[in-house]
Amino acid sequence: MDFLRPASWEEALAAKAEHPTAVPIAGGTDVMVEINFDHRRPGHLMDLNRIGELSEWQVGPDSVRLGASVPYSAVMENLRTELPGLALASHTVASPQIRNRGGVGGNLGTASPAGDAHPALLAAGAEVEAASVRGTRMIPIDDFYTGVKRNALAPDELIRAVHIRKADGPQQYSKVGTRNAMVIAVCAFGLALHPGSRTVRTGIGSAAPTPVRAKEAEDFLNAALEEGGFWESGKIITPSVAKQFAQLAAGACNPIDDVRGTAAYRRHAVGIMARRTLGWTWEQYRGAGRTLEGAA
Repeated sequence: MDFLRPASWEEALAAKAEHPTAVPIAGGTDVMVEINFDHRRPGHLMDLNRIGELSEWQVGPDSVRLGASVPYSAVMENLRTELPGLALASHTVASPQIRNRGGVGGNLGTASPAGDAHPALLAAGAEVEAASVRGTRMIPIDDFYTGVKRNALAPDELIRAVHIRKADGPQQYSKVGTRNAMVIAVCAFGLALHPGSRTVRTGIGSAAPTPVRAKEAEDFLNAALEEGGFWESGKIITPSVAKQFAQLAAGACNPIDDVRGTAAYRRHAVGIMARRTLGWTWEQYRGAGRTLEGAA
């Protein structure tokens, strides 16, 4: 196994063009596990830790540009307001040592359906900045996952950053595992309210071959909230609406039985998480509305 250590982003792209099968490594929290267990033996490893820009982030007017190597701990400490869903997901990732090393870019590169960041990225509405010597392109998060541990990157491309919309409403994240952290998700669910566009987005992890959105559930809820005047009134969502949303979210799953849980349990758990996260986010939205009304 050859070890590549580019000193700049340009060198990294050139090396990836010359060695398309080279596996990038930054935190190494996923890649090194596979290598140590002899599940992967790449011809080339490409260490990206000398490229400082990958560990930086910028907060813009509408979105956050998160460098591919920004660790989960930095998201938790610095971007809780802008990216609340991702910050909540980051709290559930492994141990403090792993959170200090691992990052969203690695989660995307591995594209495991159980990756903790994926539901939050789907719910928030993210774009992946992919680059090669041929240029840069933006890949919508909905188009990024193409199969089990497969993504839309071309062989000569590297993830440079993730662009995530700043929260304009409450976001929540829920994960089922044998422990609160230091465990691979049995299943996970992310939900984000977007009052500006009067829409709701979701993300489901570890309950299908790829991370997915519960689009039928979203469409149903978007219509119910609009037709019922919920956005304006801030009234409590009726149990029947919450129940239907949960059932449709569970129906979006395509899980398997494995050592962590059965397919039936995953479907059931996703439905429960969908109902609970909807309740949590809507209560936050209603509380924010009451606060604004009181201030006025």
